[in-house]
Amino acid sequence: MSSASRRPATRRQVLAGSGAAAVSVAFTGAFSELFAGTSAAVGHSGYGPLVPDPDGLLDLPKGFRYRVLSRQGDELRSGEGLVPGNHDGMAAFRGHRGRVHLVRNHENRASAALPVPTVDGLTYDPAAKGGCTALELDSRNTVLGERVAIAGTAVNCAGGPTPWNTWLTCEETEDKAGTNGYAKDHGFVFEVDGSDPRRTGAVPLTAMGRFQHEAVAIDPRCGIVYETEDAFQRPFGLFYRFLPEKPLGGRGSLRAGGALEAMRVPGVPDLSAVQETGASFSGVEWVPVPDPLAAETPIRLQDFGPKGITHAQKLEGCYWGGSSVYFVSSFARRSEGSSGDHYGQVWRYEPQRRRLTLVVVFGPDTDIQLPGESPDNICLSADGGLMVCEDGNGAQYVLGVTRQGEVYTMARGRQNTGTPQEPEWGEFAGATFSPDGLTMYLNCYTPGTTFAVTGPWR
Repeated sequence: MSSASRRPATRRQVLAGSGAAAVSVAFTGAFSELFAGTSAAVGHSGYGPLVPDPDGLLDLPKGFRYRVLSRQGDELRSGEGLVPGNHDGMAAFRGHRGRVHLVRNHENRASAALPVPTVDGLTYDPAAKGGCTALELDSRNTVLGERVAIAGTAVNCAGGPTPWNTWLTCEETEDKAGTNGYAKDHGFVFEVDGSDPRRTGAVPLTAMGRFQHEAVAIDPRCGIVYETEDAFQRPFGLFYRFLPEKPLGGRGSLRAGGALEAMRVPGVPDLSAVQETGASFSGVEWVPVPDPLAAETPIRLQDFGPKGITHAQKLEGCYWGGSSVYFVSSFARRSEGSSGDHYGQVWRYEPQRRRLTLVVVFGPDTDIQLPGESPDNICLSADGGLMVCEDGNGAQYVLGVTRQGEVYTMARGRQNTGTPQEPEWGEFAGATFSPDGLTMYLNCYTPGTTFAVTGPWR
């Protein structure tokens, strides 16, 4: 049953960067809900206009600076091969003596030109080209080491950190052995220890399901794992929860198995049909997945009974905040089979109340000037707000959002003609902050580049 309440606060900020056309972003919603349980966001409207980078890599506000930590095609410090391409999801973990362990996904498909090098003991399927690399940094963001953390996986898109400081890397594919030359089935989650990858190896967490994984978030109170599915075709993806046999059991505990369930919102077969921010649905149900390994039928096509199951297009980012889990639908299009159109939704699920609420909607009744703009990766920022990586066309941006709903540009990527001599830069991904909050780490997807951004964070 829907118990919708209205929070019609509509905000629009025009974000102007020096030397570039303005970016107009419009949205509706109660952004304060995104920050439940976090430190209060500073009341500011950004860090000022972006200053063009003389090196043409990354435009930042005055007072901020970046360091390039790693670029595709360079030699790995470990000597295992070249730095792979297609940098995507990422997380930073505290190490000893002020060091930081940065674990980075490589969303490599079978056609990737720069695969993750295969390493004995860290390779799942030698025929697959994806995986993770790990960087070790000192307190000044000097790279002390860089090595393969897992190899032989496929299309490693996003993932999420665990409460015990490991990384869950997610395969955004459901290709089976024999497809694209793969020797093993794909579509799994793998645990990666950035400080010592051999402690986790290359073991698929099969009980967490085989589907087009995007991101995960763990309830730190009870260990339930929430998972998003970024399915490309109808029927679209599902939102899942995994109930571990050994909740919060530490590194390796998820291998013990558990139960996989999918979310059913009574009366809502497609989340894109909900357009009113503040719409709240109580009595959310969790339905056991008939075949988590999808041996014959993809999970989203399986029989969930006469009541069906709830789908959504482009389910991507996912994070835990306060007592709730938040997840993103990057966009929905009627022309592609969705029930409604939008340029991005952010949903909040409260487990204790079994309640789902639409917190924020981007467009389409907006004056967004960047075609296809939509929120993708989201992380909590050092100043208590959010950083949102845009996945669109043209120049790519990282947008900051304060608790008061103010939107500002934090970074802008290089935009060029896309010639072989000057390749086009892709989306931003993997935004994450160092444990001390003084550095934002950021990936450019292609050509794969990892940045460390420092400056006067509030």
